[in-house]
Amino acid sequence: MSVFKDNSTFFIALGANLSTEAGRPAQSLVAALKMLSGEGLRLRALSRFWRSPAFPAGAGPDYVNACAVVSAALPPEAVLQALHRIEARLGRIRTTRWGARGIDLDLLAAGDAIRPDAATEASWRALPLAEQMQHAPETLILPHPRLADRAFVLIPLAEIAPLWRHPATGKTVSEMLAALDAAEKAAMTPFYTPFGGAGGL
Repeated sequence: MSVFKDNSTFFIALGANLSTEAGRPAQSLVAALKMLSGEGLRLRALSRFWRSPAFPAGAGPDYVNACAVVSAALPPEAVLQALHRIEARLGRIRTTRWGARGIDLDLLAAGDAIRPDAATEASWRALPLAEQMQHAPETLILPHPRLADRAFVLIPLAEIAPLWRHPATGKTVSEMLAALDAAEKAAMTPFYTPFGGAGGL
């Protein structure tokens, strides 16, 4: 079975633009990565750290972003809960949607799983931007509905899983990245290679 179709394989986006008790944003990402194993999540691949403008514009300082591939003998809901526990240990309190934050760990995908069902995933993926900013789903949506829209996710994800294919749209990470606005991609800059370098699958 391809690693990309293995539903024990999880794709995670990491981001931060404020300091935490672990330090500056890049240090917070490193601290979060070191906590993964304590939650039963084995780190398999990690992108470089990238700097990106806050979204929406003016929402705060530039972000530090990265993506990771982890494996776990857990259902997606349990993986998400584990990520929330790591965020909480680093001091995150969930308040403003899309606001500045010290740490953000998003579950992007679990192999080729679609949660909770294809129709619900498609409706959230098609949601207009104005509604995205106002409404959050009450259940886990996989793949993440905004996955294909964000250079700060796709650029680091393309370093480690360029051939992963979105199970609903059929597009690979590389194809989704190629379709993004060139100016948005140009705003991203790599600045740090953690743990000795990015490794892909």
